[in-house]
Amino acid sequence: MPEAEIHSTAIIHPSATIANGVRIGPYCVIGENSTIGTGTELKQYVSIGENTEIGSNNIFYPYACIGQRTQDLKYSAEPTGLKIGDGNTFREFCTVHRATDPGDSTIIGNHGNFLAYTHIAHDCVVGDHVIFSNNGTLAGHVKVDDFAIIGGLTAIHQFCRIGAHAITGGCSKIVQDIPPFMIADGNPAVVRGINKVGLQRRGFNEEDLKALRECYKAIYMRKLNVQQAIERIESEAALIGNQHVAHLVDFTKTSERGIIR
Repeated sequence: MPEAEIHSTAIIHPSATIANGVRIGPYCVIGENSTIGTGTELKQYVSIGENTEIGSNNIFYPYACIGQRTQDLKYSAEPTGLKIGDGNTFREFCTVHRATDPGDSTIIGNHGNFLAYTHIAHDCVVGDHVIFSNNGTLAGHVKVDDFAIIGGLTAIHQFCRIGAHAITGGCSKIVQDIPPFMIADGNPAVVRGINKVGLQRRGFNEEDLKALRECYKAIYMRKLNVQQAIERIESEAALIGNQHVAHLVDFTKTSERGIIR
């Protein structure tokens, strides 16, 4: 593995750790106690704050601002962190903030694609293989599960959860949890149906799609409250034992803000 390539204009704190194979372009700044893993590339004018752990083979485009202090007004300069996995892309002007409470970290998984002006606030947990379209915005403490897609200009309220394989329409306002496998769109957003095309692309078979459509009908099309809908789903013989249905039911039962209706 070749040594790191660091442009002469880059400013790197002496306590930062830069792995072999890293490329750091002109006018980048790397903060105190931060680490950058093998194969990661920073284009020009990228800023990495303190206490930020970045894995391997990520790429950061110009003016991405990663690992800066939380905007939470309770924060008083305690040591907090940001952890980023492997294989992510952060396009121009992305912002990702560290956590608020001492010892905590904002967490981003692997193989995400974060388009221009994406914002991920303090204490968020973002899974693997997600896509954030331009200006997708998370408030603090939001959890985004694997393979979710956040539409352009979507704003998500603090403490919300976005389920696996869910997708939001552009310019949506999300104030409650989006169950896995669903499409949510609008201002405020409502659930429109299952994410059929996305699920087909991920290899879901027709039996699974049919089962999830039945769940959608129980929750959103019949005159049932959420508890009654879940009881109906759990009583359907054709749905018992389906792992995706079980995941949807568990997500709904554990929702603290309630699911979007």
